[in-house]
Amino acid sequence: MGCEFELWDCGGDLKFESCWPALMKDAHGVVIVFNADIPSHVKEIKMWYSCFVQQQFLQDAQCLLVAHHKPGSEGDTGNLALAPPLAKLKLVHSNLEEDPEEIRMEFVNYLKSIISSVSESRDREEMLIFT
Repeated sequence: MGCEFELWDCGGDLKFESCWPALMKDAHGVVIVFNADIPSHVKEIKMWYSCFVQQQFLQDAQCLLVAHHKPGSEGDTGNLALAPPLAKLKLVHSNLEEDPEEIRMEFVNYLKSIISSVSESRDREEMLIFT
């Protein structure tokens, strides 16, 4: 079974909003990366979640939030307040200068869970065809 991954940077530029349906087509997962040190970014992730997860009927397990902190930032990684629909999502804090291996492992684990979910879904579909 072959797997295909595509990474898209929607970068917060709303002028490309008309392209979002093409980006979301057949998506099995969404990773939302935001700068946790900027309060407006924390507020914007609710919009990204609504558009790319809820409107696509993805499960919360298919979404990964990455709160990036710049090196030397004063951000408190344990005290990031997220709105109710976001609080139940997997949240990973990143600081690539201090611990790049941790974020890499979290991303690999996330990809493994997406692959497993897609594989299980295909297996169920095949069983329905055979029965």
